[in-house]
Amino acid sequence: MDGKPPLGEFLRQRRSQLRPEDVGVVAYGDRRRVPGLRREELALLAGVSPSYYSRLEQGQSSNASVEVLDAIAGALRLDEAERRHLRDLAAGPRRRGKARRPAPERVTPAMTQLVAALAEVPVLVLGRRGDVLAWNRTGHALYAGHLDPDSPGRPAERPNMARLVFLDAHTRDLYADWRAKARAVVGSLRLASGRHPDDPALAALVGELTVKSTEFASMWADHPVKVSDVATYEMRHPLVGGMRVTQQMLHTESGPYLVVATTEPGSPSQAAMTLLAHSATDGRSRASSGRLVEFDQAAADRLGDRAGPVVGA
Repeated sequence: MDGKPPLGEFLRQRRSQLRPEDVGVVAYGDRRRVPGLRREELALLAGVSPSYYSRLEQGQSSNASVEVLDAIAGALRLDEAERRHLRDLAAGPRRRGKARRPAPERVTPAMTQLVAALAEVPVLVLGRRGDVLAWNRTGHALYAGHLDPDSPGRPAERPNMARLVFLDAHTRDLYADWRAKARAVVGSLRLASGRHPDDPALAALVGELTVKSTEFASMWADHPVKVSDVATYEMRHPLVGGMRVTQQMLHTESGPYLVVATTEPGSPSQAAMTLLAHSATDGRSRASSGRLVEFDQAAADRLGDRAGPVVGA
């Protein structure tokens, strides 16, 4: 994606993060020109020849077996997500000869029904690059109430979660620990880049973010790899205040995946989310298409006694 062999970059980055003493390698106090393990030290730990491992890092070998990759992954102390990413990167050159342009991503009628049925629960449908393919009213209100609610239906104008996290001030302010969210987004993009090395739109997105955000460029260079199936974030919503939100990613056979946001039952966060859901429902029913959904104070007053206190409201 950035002109260098992705497999080699990933191996060098992970090798540089291992200290000799962490893996039982005796350094004898020698001075090292680069951080982490040397190539020959990593090769010895993995049980492969130094010359073969060097070829892997240099992108000159595209036929590494699963056994060899697993041995290298063990030596590098990779977790399961990183192991899968390593296999994807190693398979990339073999796939490239028969690669096809990725098919357009679409939301199935069944998925549309599901998103609509979960009216009071924030739901997004995301594509492999983080494009918002659909959202319900509460999902729009939680994540991007400042944007046109109908924009996911227009492919050329679809919001992209990576762009929002790195380039949109509203989204940056939404997360109390913005860096944790940002690294999770970069980790997901890294996984996607390994699975879809020939996706031109994904390559363009990474290039755009690298140019426009020094923070993205720095995080991307660290090669974080992360499966964010479940993550909890402290969010600071401009309409209902602070909320502790658990985001779960549900995978589908058709390709896109659902992001569902929930809060702890009986908590102030649930009260805030309930206010947001009613505000979005009441406001959207009165607003014309494309208008920003405004906070419904009447709905907040009606729910006030039942919902309990709203943190930060």
